[in-house]
Amino acid sequence: MKPFTRLDGLVAMVDRANIDTDAIIPKQFLKSIKRSGFGPNLFDEWRYLDHGEPDQDCSGRPLNPDFILNQPRYQGASILLARENFGCGSSREHAVWALENFGIRCVIAPSFADIFFNNCFKNGVLPLCLPVETMDRLFAAVEGTPGYRLVVDLPAQTVTTPDGTAFAFEVDQSRKQCLINGWDDIGLTLRHAEEIRSYEAQRRVAAPWLFA
Repeated sequence: MKPFTRLDGLVAMVDRANIDTDAIIPKQFLKSIKRSGFGPNLFDEWRYLDHGEPDQDCSGRPLNPDFILNQPRYQGASILLARENFGCGSSREHAVWALENFGIRCVIAPSFADIFFNNCFKNGVLPLCLPVETMDRLFAAVEGTPGYRLVVDLPAQTVTTPDGTAFAFEVDQSRKQCLINGWDDIGLTLRHAEEIRSYEAQRRVAAPWLFA
C-alpha cells in the first residue's frame, strides 16, 4: 500500500453522523475483490440520481446537485471530515477501497466503527479522531472557506490549519509505523521472507513426508 507520512490536502466534508458502509459503497458493488475501480461509486446512492451497477460507466450518469461532494469546490479533496460513528454497519473492506480510490487518504471524525477503523490502517487510509468541539470548528472553517486545506503530519501526530493552529491526535504506534512505511499485512509478513524460507527448508529435512 502507499506510505502515509505528511498530507497537505484539500478538505471535503459530509456533515452526517452514523454513515454506514452501505452508504459509503452500496452492496451491489461488493462482487469485486480487486481493490480498485470503486472510486466512481463512492457514496453512490447519494452522489447520483439513478441506480448504479457494477462496471457501469459513471461519466454520463446524472449527478445529485444537492450532494456536497458533487460541488466543484471539493473536487480533488484528499481529506474528509465526518461526524460520529463513521463507517458503522457491515465489515466490508470495500468501503475503505472506495474512499482510497476516490483520493481520500485521511478521514477525520469524532469516532469510528471498530472494523472500519481497522480496515483503514490495512489499506493506507489514516482514520483519526478529534474532539467534537474541534470538529465543529473545522466544519465551520471548511464551509466558510472554499479551498480550505489541512496538513496532516503522521510522524508528528498533528493536524494543522492554514492559520498555524495545530491539533494533536493519538495513534497506535505499530499502526503508525505500518502506515509510514506502507506495510499492509502481506508487507509485514514479507519482511520475514528469509526466515520463512529458512524454516521451510529445515522442515523439508526434518519432516519430508509433509511435502511428498
